[in-house]
Amino acid sequence: MDQLETRELVYFVAVAEELHFSRAAERLGMAQPPLSRAVSRLERRIGVRLLERTSRRVELTTAGVVFLNDCRRLLRGLDAAVQRTRRAAGPARLVIAVRPGTGSGLLAQVLRSHEGVEPELVFTDDQAGALRDGTAEVAILCMDSADLTDLQTTEVAEEYPVALLPHDHPLAHRTAVSTADLRQEPAYLKRCPPIGLDEIVDRVALGRLIAVVGSAAADRLTREVVAVPVTDLPATTLALGWLPKTSRPEVIAFARTVQRIAADRGSAQLLSEKAS
Repeated sequence: MDQLETRELVYFVAVAEELHFSRAAERLGMAQPPLSRAVSRLERRIGVRLLERTSRRVELTTAGVVFLNDCRRLLRGLDAAVQRTRRAAGPARLVIAVRPGTGSGLLAQVLRSHEGVEPELVFTDDQAGALRDGTAEVAILCMDSADLTDLQTTEVAEEYPVALLPHDHPLAHRTAVSTADLRQEPAYLKRCPPIGLDEIVDRVALGRLIAVVGSAAADRLTREVVAVPVTDLPATTLALGWLPKTSRPEVIAFARTVQRIAADRGSAQLLSEKAS
């Protein structure tokens, strides 16, 4: 079989997602007849019916569902390859994907002491996805919830959940709170917005946000914001992750810096616990 062309995959994905040839053609900026012919030709070339067509509707076959998932994965991989190639040809950069409020204390210390390429931060709830699509080269991941398939990882810290509250909020005076307590508050968001910790803290101080973050964030709070432990949420193991096949010297150097600082922080915490 002749090798498939990228545009054929793009055509099929558009039709499969719209389940309507006219809408798919409009989305692609082309006429409907050549789109219909292209999809029919694709089916003949691979020898499988991908779509069931009637005068009223278009539906994916079982094979079409499988092919759609694979096409999406292939197109994402192609986009990621282009991003990585462009980045490799340009000035050296190091982009780190991190979830808002996670690993903030460790990350702040790393950014102050890391030598070499100055890292850039991307705040996202899908750090692993940012690695796979080429948005970032390295990520701070929550090992308990992230998909670590095909990633190289190293554990760096453990964090406990704390609720960020305005200092004059009734819950701020408690020794601990539960998620049930937090859900009663209009300003509470189950997921932090994709913004930096400084902005999260500012919103909390203004009474516009209550959020749960990692305990390391307590190192960077202002006097207007209080961190209260959340009793019914588990601790999180943080790891540094990257794609081994695309690792560059900047990534390896950054990973070593994070490991060194994490080890120093762990030793300091152990000494403090023994002293107390």
